Amino acid sequence: MKKVFLILFSIESLICCTSKNVEEDTSGKNPDSRFYTKLDTVAITTENDDTIKYSKKKFNELIDKHPEFISDLPENPDRLYFCFGNNAEFGSEAGQDQYYTLYAYFLKQRNGIEKYAAKRKKLTTIFSNINSIFGYVAYGGTYFGHQGYRIPAYAEYLVYVLSLDKENDTDQYDISKQKKLYIRALRQIIEDESAIDFESLGQNKIDRMKKMNALVDEIDHLITNSYDLRCAQYFHYQYYSRL
Repeated sequence: MKKVFLILFSIESLICCTSKNVEEDTSGKNPDSRFYTKLDTVAITTENDDTIKYSKKKFNELIDKHPEFISDLPENPDRLYFCFGNNAEFGSEAGQDQYYTLYAYFLKQRNGIEKYAAKRKKLTTIFSNINSIFGYVAYGGTYFGHQGYRIPAYAEYLVYVLSLDKENDTDQYDISKQKKLYIRALRQIIEDESAIDFESLGQNKIDRMKKMNALVDEIDHLITNSYDLRCAQYFHYQYYSRL
């Protein structure tokens, strides 16, 4: 278990030059032409049911311009975006959402669409629920909307990390006490934030708390092993601890 997350944090700390080196070594042309499409149009559907469409020419140019999407050593999407995506093409918030959607699309092909479908759905739901809880607490905001588009990329990366050592999805000990503490921490956040929330009163406040606790109930149900728990904690404290 610890080994996988050591890998995760080690990758985060690396200078992301792997994909750049590939691009430089091939004089700007990606040798992996097997990723080129022969279809006239490629339609990529997001988890939010939006669709991004590329013509054959534009899709193949995308692969040439962004070999990081098909690198032999995938890295965290935040790191790759910082190195290769934060430019005129993907520089806006909506552009960043699109970059993460493309990242998830390509990495999903590598990981195996059907092979990890259950784990992918589980992590995506856990992360989405955490995002929704903090969205409720903050009474919404663009941050949470954009996170909704980026969560599939975070989940896909952690599916990839899991694929490096499948034994990490098998517990060597009972996690029930650790899980109970984490679930209790989420409920405490809801209780504490509700105590200082003066925008909702009476039944409205009660209903809000019920909705947030229902999201926690689902997280509690979905976390069935230590990898699920560590992923939930990582996502929570990485992206919401400073809100």
